[in-house]
Amino acid sequence: MLYELRVYEMVPGKMADINARFGNVTTKLFAKHGIRVVGFWENVIGTSNQLIYMVAWESLAEREQKWDTFGVDPEWLQARAASEENGPLVARVTNSILRPTPYSPMK
Repeated sequence: MLYELRVYEMVPGKMADINARFGNVTTKLFAKHGIRVVGFWENVIGTSNQLIYMVAWESLAEREQKWDTFGVDPEWLQARAASEENGPLVARVTNSILRPTPYSPMK
């Protein structure tokens, strides 16, 4: 199992908008495309104005196939465009692909 950690640094003032998009649209489309979310987080202590989430993958090939399919889904493209009518929500995205160690409780 591989885990993808994604950190979205938000455009100031857009945190409510990204939470609405994920809560109302993106998570449903993730499920439609078989993208398995481990969890979503916001920092209580640390860098503010970030949305952090983790996705589980069986392989890099699965990741590539599912992100590619999600990325061209007409419903996603429409929802993203509608949510960004007043400008982008995300200023920067960083991601890491993580592999659990042999002693990790999360495999």
